[in-house]
Amino acid sequence: MSEGTMQRRAQREQPERAKRLTRVLVCAAAVPVMLVAAGCSSDSGSDEGGDKGASASASQSASPSPTVRPAAYETLPEACSVLSEKTLDDLAPKAKSGKEGPSDDVSTRGSCSWNSLDNNGVKGSQFRWLNVSLLRFDSDTTRGPGDELAQDYYDKQVRDAQSAEGAKNTESEPVAGTGDEATAVRYDLKKEGTFKQQTVVARVENVVVTVDYNGAGLAGDKTPDADDLMKGAQKAAKEAVASVTEANGTDAASSPSASKSPSASASKASSKD
Repeated sequence: MSEGTMQRRAQREQPERAKRLTRVLVCAAAVPVMLVAAGCSSDSGSDEGGDKGASASASQSASPSPTVRPAAYETLPEACSVLSEKTLDDLAPKAKSGKEGPSDDVSTRGSCSWNSLDNNGVKGSQFRWLNVSLLRFDSDTTRGPGDELAQDYYDKQVRDAQSAEGAKNTESEPVAGTGDEATAVRYDLKKEGTFKQQTVVARVENVVVTVDYNGAGLAGDKTPDADDLMKGAQKAAKEAVASVTEANGTDAASSPSASKSPSASASKASSKD
């Protein structure tokens, strides 16, 4: 190859080498920039995510779990055993035994009723019906404390008794010395004879006791005295409340609720139709 030819080839290759060298240098310079950018982006995302995760975790751990005041009473006595034999002899003398009402859980709900018919032949007969029902409320984080739930039910029971269908001469009054609060409601019902209905609703802590007692003179016998019937109903309510406290290991005589004054919500009312 001639010297001139070699010189021209060298002249052509020199620019090509220069271009390749320039591209290498440009790429080499770009790599650290990309690495730095990638590193910054990665670190920033990691720190931000970590901060958010830590904040969320701290927030969750700082939020207290919902709590509610525990219910005072955890069980109920057997409904048919809450009254003494003497009380049953006085209120339902001809009742052979109590009839237990249905319940899906006897620790929260129970009832018992007694029927008594004293036949006096041509003079007629005296009828008595006595029923005791017990309802206990557990505390619930969504519904509230058991005693407040019992309070709501107590108020409803009183209202229902005061607005009984067909009732005449309705009267209400507070009752002292029976649970935390108690209300007595009386009225007349006309059926085969004049039935004198007495209802006592009492609340002790998270339990509501309802006593229904009515009497009538049938087939010409005289109508029983409403005051006597009310005394019997109040006596039964007081015994039932005592049975509830005793079933939960509390002495009714020393219970703070036993000495409380009548409920302020038990307004005295009477209406005559």
